[in-house]
Amino acid sequence: MTGIDVAMMFGKIGLIFLMVLLPFAVYSTLVERKVSAWNQNRYGPNRVGPWGLLQPLADGIKFFFKEELVPDGASPLLFKLAPALSAAPAMLTIAIVPVTFPVLVEGRQFAMSIADIDVAVPFFLAMGSFAVYGILLGAWASNSRYSLLAGLRSSAQMISYELAMFLSVVTVVLLAGSMNLTEIFLAQTPNATLGQETSGLWNVFRFPVGTIAFVVFLIAAFAETNRHPFDMVERETEPVGGFHTEHSSMKFALFFIGEYAAMLTMSALITTLFFGGPSLFGLVASMESPWLRAGVGFAVFITKLAVFQFLFIWVRWTLPRFRWDQVLHLGWKVLLPVSIVNLLLAGALVVWGVY
Repeated sequence: MTGIDVAMMFGKIGLIFLMVLLPFAVYSTLVERKVSAWNQNRYGPNRVGPWGLLQPLADGIKFFFKEELVPDGASPLLFKLAPALSAAPAMLTIAIVPVTFPVLVEGRQFAMSIADIDVAVPFFLAMGSFAVYGILLGAWASNSRYSLLAGLRSSAQMISYELAMFLSVVTVVLLAGSMNLTEIFLAQTPNATLGQETSGLWNVFRFPVGTIAFVVFLIAAFAETNRHPFDMVERETEPVGGFHTEHSSMKFALFFIGEYAAMLTMSALITTLFFGGPSLFGLVASMESPWLRAGVGFAVFITKLAVFQFLFIWVRWTLPRFRWDQVLHLGWKVLLPVSIVNLLLAGALVVWGVY
């Protein structure tokens, strides 16, 4: 690797992790509490810093100094390792997401994702399957029947909705003709910077297959991140506190960071797969300066990301929970058949030259 390659790599790591992942993952906890207060017509955190903006810092300090407890009969190694395994997949997946348009440095074009790989979609699918291990191992290793119940629910729920989610992603791959996320968002961008002819139509507007794929992916994303109304693994009335009932201190905080990082990753993937990533109907792509295009595109991407992050939070405080039988029924008998038929229809439309 040349010096330019190394500098761009560290620059992209700093941009994506320090300006996207860390602020969103940390401050989503504050937004969650503010939105819940707004929905319930009360005040949210407003004591620590102006408008409560330093509340996440206070929470982090509190978790850092809390006592760490390991239950009797627990498996110490797996009990301590599970929170990291839960957070790692989301943090790794964000590395394949392009946060803006490619930039030119000394005549060379660099994609603005940490890992611009041609197998980005299979990588995402692999990380999605890996995410359940942290929850299941943490639940089993704690030697608690309530945690184990929540862990078993989590594994069943994720398997149920992974299939429909994966099929919706394959539908997007068919429409774009690529498994590279940079090429997928450029396929939704008129005046694309890589020189290919594109329609510039966001996949969500490619009715019916793109729209159906988006709806399926969005519902499955709520289930995959264990968010309301699919929070069966944390349902207080049955498994007490869920898979992290016995975890405390920073281990408990790491589970929460993993959940919000997963929400962020899903929001980023929805933005990239269905809403053109940093593109805005050709307005950004038509800018002549690559660096201006990249800067404005990054602002557009962050705005879209924030909208979907807010959607994840708003739904939690708006909709009631499903019953456990309704969760499995929706996954296996509704979303899976719909996604299969939609994939077959997308394949037929691509072969016939409609897309």
